[in-house]
Amino acid sequence: MTRRYLLTVSYDGTAYCGWQAQKNGPSVQETLETALSRLLGSFTRVTGASRTDAGVHALGQRAHFDADTGIPAEKLPFALNTMLPPDVRVTAGLLVPDTLHARFSVMEKTYTYRIHNAPHASALYRSLTAHVPVALDVSLMHEAAQALVGTHDFAAYCAAGGSAKTTVRTIREIAVRREGDRVTLTVTGNAFLYNMVRIIAGTLIDVGHGKLPPECMKTALTTLNRLDLGVTAPACGLELTEVRYPEESLRVHNQNA
Repeated sequence: MTRRYLLTVSYDGTAYCGWQAQKNGPSVQETLETALSRLLGSFTRVTGASRTDAGVHALGQRAHFDADTGIPAEKLPFALNTMLPPDVRVTAGLLVPDTLHARFSVMEKTYTYRIHNAPHASALYRSLTAHVPVALDVSLMHEAAQALVGTHDFAAYCAAGGSAKTTVRTIREIAVRREGDRVTLTVTGNAFLYNMVRIIAGTLIDVGHGKLPPECMKTALTTLNRLDLGVTAPACGLELTEVRYPEESLRVHNQNA
């Protein structure tokens, strides 16, 4: 009997051209499909919740696949991790209804952007943080970011090449905090546009060292003009931290686990 399974996947995106399978280099999707197909004995397609870009990392990417297998869902991570490279790990497996879609059933996502704010770049965390050598006013960055909370047209926060049918999104929470040399942006919303979090991060960095006024965040929601905002921050600082679904959509009814 074919059933649907939902995986939680963590990866260091440094060596990959992104989540989605592409011709120009190795992808996380392709790497996971290779391991899964080997485990199950036939090619198995996986569908991810978010098509993260080249160099972007994930702590809680989610992906579903359909298969007829006797392997219990909770055992899938142990089996798959023996076949995956060390920079990709499956951390959880769950049997879900076949109506659950990893991408289209998403209720909310949380992204984290990390900045190493010190005169010199970090030797240890260079692939996981963006280096900003000038001092940042984190309080000003946090205050400016609050203009984005709520439902708005985020057209100005979308890079060219995006394919979304609408640019209206809802951000529930956004925060900028400092701990030593580490400045962390955390943003939670129902969905995000192409490069949206990196544009937010790049603009807040410019606000933090006085290159742009804090009001620019709010102004761009009215003008819808990308030129009112800062540069797109580097991919290496971005992490897909968590993907959440409505609890009811995860419940399997009338099926034997």
